[in-house]
Amino acid sequence: MIRSIEESPLYPIVNPKSIAFFGASNTFMRMGSIMLSSVQALGFEGRIYPIHLTEKEVRGCKTYSSIMDLPEAPDLAIIVLPTEIVCQTMEDCGKKGVKHAIVVSGGFRETGPEGGKMQQDLESIAVKYGIRFLGPNCLGVANPHIKLNPTPLKAEGPPGFVGLASQSGSFITQMFDYLHRQGMGFSTALSVGNEANIDIVDCMEYLGACPNTKVITLYIEGITRGKKFIETAKAITAHKPIVALYAGGSEAGKNASRSHTGSMSGPNEIYQGVFRQCGIIRAQTLTELFDYALALGTIRRPRGNRVIIQTHSGGPGATAADACGRAGLMLPPLSMETVEKLKPLIPKTASTANPVDMTFSKNHADDFFNIPDILLHEKNADMLLAYFLTPSIFIERILKEMGVPAESIPAERDKMIVQYADAFCSLKKRHPDKPIIGFTYRSLQEKMVRHLLDQGIPVYQDPERAARSIAAVLQYYKMQNDITKEAPCNP
Repeated sequence: MIRSIEESPLYPIVNPKSIAFFGASNTFMRMGSIMLSSVQALGFEGRIYPIHLTEKEVRGCKTYSSIMDLPEAPDLAIIVLPTEIVCQTMEDCGKKGVKHAIVVSGGFRETGPEGGKMQQDLESIAVKYGIRFLGPNCLGVANPHIKLNPTPLKAEGPPGFVGLASQSGSFITQMFDYLHRQGMGFSTALSVGNEANIDIVDCMEYLGACPNTKVITLYIEGITRGKKFIETAKAITAHKPIVALYAGGSEAGKNASRSHTGSMSGPNEIYQGVFRQCGIIRAQTLTELFDYALALGTIRRPRGNRVIIQTHSGGPGATAADACGRAGLMLPPLSMETVEKLKPLIPKTASTANPVDMTFSKNHADDFFNIPDILLHEKNADMLLAYFLTPSIFIERILKEMGVPAESIPAERDKMIVQYADAFCSLKKRHPDKPIIGFTYRSLQEKMVRHLLDQGIPVYQDPERAARSIAAVLQYYKMQNDITKEAPCNP
């Protein structure tokens, strides 16, 4: 394991101050041009040097006909060129003194023997000049914390805590919007492609040391350095969670992986055992991969698996109870002390069984604090799973009935919603040892839910996803305990 993040060969690639860009031009629909556009759109503050034989300027940047003409050896070269000239370009970079590169171009090992030979040549050139590079056949990196995004799609949402190391390039660019809508963002995303020089183990080491990364997510089609993977993952999961999606376990997945990056996949059972041995949480779908990341990155370690469900309706409460039961979570009954505290705050139609079904709430801001506060004080509970139903239309109707002028209703509505959400969010500090998780059947972009997500309270689109994510958190800490009890593995 690296002792500090600066020791990683990925550090200059993820944190460059200057970039030589091969393949960008004034023809926008070329991949290199699109990628340079993304770099500029996020506001990269370093120096950009487009390399082009004929253009004098590309996207407002002065161009250079050769990398040898640059005023410095840049920290990073990004190569988006036809396969047949990539090796010569890497040779030129080496002569200039460039030590780090991203090779986006495909057509190497993944295409067969001829491409495999070109990849060997590329690797030899890199060794000759001491160059460390990602790819080929990848989309490189994204580091929103320094406004770096040389991927095809624009980065949406603020930087976050999710680190991704992926053997698929598309996931690091297509997931910006998805993560933002779920209340997350990338800390750093890394696409390894064919792993000719830097592989997924190197990426795990970097993300394990990255201070902005709370949770590491992996998209895996095949592992080459098995022993090193296990050793590295064990060292990381002792202090930081890893969630992995393995796509090569079925015959169809194996064939797709071979044609995608040339990866050699293995039996599903072997990878399942490796993940368990390393303390890695396994996700079965991309949705689970990031659902688990949301929970692991936002809630503290639960003391146990006892959940209290708070709901406004019987149906959502029943489905949540069923989901919790299937996920191995317990629903303890409320103590008489808790029931007595609730009575003055809930209607007579409410149920004080678990789920706690309030059936109807007057939506006072105090209710958003007092009721869950009482439930979180319950001595028999370890966490709270709350159902959120606060559509803006309800609040607009209330304000209209109160005589608020129509033109003032939107501002007053938003003010009330933030008031409700802030009251609920304050419970995180009041009960730091009891996680709070939410679910809703409405949009995650509703103002109330969005405010909760932005304040670090995970809210899921249904109770099944919430319950599975809670179970994944409990599984991680159980495996972490098992790993820390083991003797250190021999290198």
